[in-house]
Amino acid sequence: MKRVRFAPSPTGTLHVGNALSAVANRAFGDWLLLRIDDTDRARNVPGGEEAIVDDLRWLGVAWDDGPVAQSSRAERHIEAARDAGLPHRFEGITLWREDDGSPTFHLASVVDDIDFGITHVIRGSDHRANEELHAALHRALGHEPPVVIHHGLIVGDDGKKLSKRAEGATVASLRDAGYPSEAVRSYLDELGLPRHDVHLDLTRIRSLSVDVLSALPDDELAARAGVPVAAAPLLRGAHDLVEARALATAVLDATPGAQIDPLTLQRFAELRAPLADTIGKDEAKGLIRELKAVGGNLKALRVALTGAERGPELWAVVAALPRDEALRRALP
Repeated sequence: MKRVRFAPSPTGTLHVGNALSAVANRAFGDWLLLRIDDTDRARNVPGGEEAIVDDLRWLGVAWDDGPVAQSSRAERHIEAARDAGLPHRFEGITLWREDDGSPTFHLASVVDDIDFGITHVIRGSDHRANEELHAALHRALGHEPPVVIHHGLIVGDDGKKLSKRAEGATVASLRDAGYPSEAVRSYLDELGLPRHDVHLDLTRIRSLSVDVLSALPDDELAARAGVPVAAAPLLRGAHDLVEARALATAVLDATPGAQIDPLTLQRFAELRAPLADTIGKDEAKGLIRELKAVGGNLKALRVALTGAERGPELWAVVAALPRDEALRRALP
């Protein structure tokens, strides 16, 4: 059995590169430990662990044990070092702090890997410098080190590691940009275990987002966008949920336009009034066809209903607006 661990520090929402490690560990391992590496207290932020857990759940990454905070196992880390007769400094690295005796990252990480039976360590290539030291610590503690696999980092256009402030550099920023979780997860799955650094490809994430949103049924798409289900047709073709909400808002909260053709609007009202409060695609399309057949000015109707000459298909506008609101805009 391949036992792996994902061990982020509680510094807030996951960097997209850390998210890649999480997805890669889940895909590779039969058993996954979620470990919170909180030994560097100066870097920890309030709510950092909760943010990580939320991000992983949003991405659909499940774990088999944890979250386990390293700080909760400090006594065990020191006990293991003393039982093995390790000095305060090992190969030039401090294993525990002089001020409070708390273990440093290197000791805590190796002891935890031993105690939880980790067989494979999968992490970004920026941790490559720790490999020899950790292998030596494993052996000094009486264990063979796990297999270590380093993957390339997700970098910016300039080839440098992404700052958390860069566009799309964190899971939270991708979520706030309106990308559905399935699109982000699919992108990370596609990357797999890259041998070399890869550039963050927001265009690819956006393309996957379109595919995910287009496949959602009306009720789920509307729920994710936070709009009435009747407005779902307005959202079709959106690249992300932010754009989807904007498309719906442009119609649902529109300021009615000029009454360019009163006869068309009167005929529309006569056709719409006897129908239900909300109507479906077929009824809305039928109403538009009938209005067009009697010479109705569809452009005038669109302006009256939305205040704009262009926008979503007119039948989708008619279907999205409740009957009374449609009549109010047509005959103010």
